[in-house]
Amino acid sequence: MSVAAPLTLYNSLSRSLERFEPIYPANVRVYSCGPTVYNYAHIGNLRAYVFTDTLSRVLTWKAKENGWGPLTHVINITDVGHLTSDADAGDDKMEAAARASAKSIWDIAAHYTAAFKQNLKDLNIREPSRWSVATDHIQEMIAFGEKIAAKHCYQLDSGLYFDVSTVPDYGRLAGAQDDVREGRIDAVEGKRHPQDFAIWRASAPGENRQMEWDSPWGRGAPGWHLECSVMSEKYLGSPFDIHTGGIDHREIHHPNEIAQNQAFCDCSDTGARWWMHNNFLVERAGKMSKSSGDFRTLQRLIDAGVHPLAYRLMCLSAHYRSELEFSEESLAAALTRLKRLAITVSQLRDRPPAPSAGSALAYRERLDEAVSDDLNTPKALPVLDELLADKRIAPTDRLAALADFDAVLGLGLADLKREDLRVRPKNATLDEADIAARLAERREARAAKDFALSDAIRDELAAQGVEVMDGDPLGWDWRSTLA
Repeated sequence: MSVAAPLTLYNSLSRSLERFEPIYPANVRVYSCGPTVYNYAHIGNLRAYVFTDTLSRVLTWKAKENGWGPLTHVINITDVGHLTSDADAGDDKMEAAARASAKSIWDIAAHYTAAFKQNLKDLNIREPSRWSVATDHIQEMIAFGEKIAAKHCYQLDSGLYFDVSTVPDYGRLAGAQDDVREGRIDAVEGKRHPQDFAIWRASAPGENRQMEWDSPWGRGAPGWHLECSVMSEKYLGSPFDIHTGGIDHREIHHPNEIAQNQAFCDCSDTGARWWMHNNFLVERAGKMSKSSGDFRTLQRLIDAGVHPLAYRLMCLSAHYRSELEFSEESLAAALTRLKRLAITVSQLRDRPPAPSAGSALAYRERLDEAVSDDLNTPKALPVLDELLADKRIAPTDRLAALADFDAVLGLGLADLKREDLRVRPKNATLDEADIAARLAERREARAAKDFALSDAIRDELAAQGVEVMDGDPLGWDWRSTLA
């Protein structure tokens, strides 16, 4: 295999495409902002991890050709410090969730962390090299704060604050969005500048918090931005290669990380060489958010009978830097496309060996060209369709080339079976064995020209949420109509 295309990635810091070369080729290092585990992730949140997983897969796939060593990928779990506003006012999301449910904050964190990891498994997103949990690093955060406090911070009754005027080019990552950024920052009495942010938040007198620690600035908890600077530096060093997150982090969270990194090293280094951001998943009413209280989770899609890989395919069908509009129709189209791919691969597996009149190398090269162009998965997917349909190439050779597409796109098509895609809705009354038995009876009735019985079985199944799909071009026997 010859993979020659240079990898170019969009760097939010420079607002340009740049050729990627790791700082230390022996070890490519990536840090991804993880979830705040106070609630279930919605599918918009999960788009970020499909993007990050695609990046991880491409870096791994191209490593051998480029002489790179293994990838070290860290994802953090935020279980303390993230407030209900974007900066330094409002309630801690974890504390608020614990009070609302009358449960221990530690139990809340454990439950939603497990749910998030199950989401990633369902989407065939690979585990990172390390999960890094915020509350496991409190003492390192305090030590980080102590190192930068004298030169870069000031203390108020409400905590220790970072003075953004003490570092060069604060907010460069956010670009020309000062008005938007300041509009998202709540005022805190005594702050020198609107953009100043908390390194440590002191507990208010009489406040009853489940998570608080002693520090030189009083008993309290770390600011949200601190954890990522501390954990990325601890596990990846500084500078490291790539830092990823949602585009909303580009305005406040990541500029604050950069400011902390510069204070810690007493230099202009931003911590990561590349800062990469995926765009929003939107509905017609706007971007997805938990604030409405009614949001779509991956489990909700599964409970409605949709295989989670259909959502992954839907994400891959748009470039990660483009907004992606979610609709029932677009998800259904992705599921149909996934079924077609699964059927085609299954048919290739069942075909007898045959000589090949063509080579799959060109398809591998086109895959590499697509994903090397800033992870252009929408360009790679049609190449996969063409490969699977190319009858000049022997089935075994097409399946061998499919392994490269699976390695990069993460759809697992080589092992995906048709029956795997038939996810029964949560409210289904019949199981698959019951449906199969009734369909077998119906086939016998049709063979015997007993159309009255055939129609009766069809109507019986329809009443229980099962549509018989006679003549379906995909060869599907039935589909669920329950949601």
